[in-house]
Amino acid sequence: MTDKEKKELQVSEKQAIEKSDGEPTREDLMWVPQVDIIENKDAITLRADLPGVKKENVEIDVRDGVLSLSASLKTHPENWQPVYSEYQIGGYGRRFSLGEQIDQTKITADMENGVLTLVLPKAEEHKPRKIKIRHLQR
Repeated sequence: MTDKEKKELQVSEKQAIEKSDGEPTREDLMWVPQVDIIENKDAITLRADLPGVKKENVEIDVRDGVLSLSASLKTHPENWQPVYSEYQIGGYGRRFSLGEQIDQTKITADMENGVLTLVLPKAEEHKPRKIKIRHLQR
């Protein structure tokens, strides 16, 4: 296996939201979800990994040019008593600043298999367009 292939196969460690990022409003542990950002001429697409989260436990909010994403993950049932745990359970939270090029009224969201896909369409005036050269008559 080449070094490039090894690098592509590496798994990112979960990153907790630090207390210095503001006072938390939840008691449970919060994680920063891993996000892929893809851009084409019509939109910017965000794909956020939210393993174990159900779509009814996801909140997406746009306010003052900021897209906020939060998701809660239910812990083990109350009658369960973990003997050993390697994986810490907590919710997810992430915020994105939106520029004026995004049409905030047309943002859509879908969720499948723990992956949240947000499509942020570009405003018409910010989409690239071709300029035709006119033929002038003399």
